[in-house]
Amino acid sequence: MVANKLFSIIVSGWPAVGKTTIACKLAEEFDITMYNGGDILKMLAEDKGYSVKRDDWWDTTEAKKFMEERKSDSSFDKKVDEKLIEIVKKGRAVITSYTLPWLVSEESIIIIKFWLRGSSENRSKRMANRDGISFEEAKKITKLRDEENKKIYHRLYGFSFGEDLTVFDYVLNTDWLSLDSLGEISKLIVKRHIGVSP
Repeated sequence: MVANKLFSIIVSGWPAVGKTTIACKLAEEFDITMYNGGDILKMLAEDKGYSVKRDDWWDTTEAKKFMEERKSDSSFDKKVDEKLIEIVKKGRAVITSYTLPWLVSEESIIIIKFWLRGSSENRSKRMANRDGISFEEAKKITKLRDEENKKIYHRLYGFSFGEDLTVFDYVLNTDWLSLDSLGEISKLIVKRHIGVSP
């Protein structure tokens, strides 16, 4: 599908809310490249000597060690964000990111920002199904990651993650509709922005 305008899309939201699923659907629909802040963070971890090959690496002891190191060295997150800002400004990208919506604004290209809202309960269910863990374990991980994200991004950039949503163009509730339905809605929204007939 050829768009009339150069654009990028940012999908943000709490952990396990469905960001990657929606971003994949958008990347496929508009034939654009998908990037994930976590993937770039993993690349930086690999540069520091961590072995990051496993798909579930973020749940390993080594990842927890890396996260401890990350907490004491803000350069990790800032390097990821600098790279993602470069990518988003070039256009033809869909990016899942916790921070990017607060760090970029529309300049020479259209940047469409989605926030995916979802209850802790539903996100924990999604994580349990996705990662093959118990619901109770997923609840603990979700709570921990929510708290860590709030602390890290407030310390780094001063914004209240998940509270100030004024930077977003659209908020989609993943508790009310399936990710498939929200994928279709988000495609229609993007088509309107970039001048493609639905």
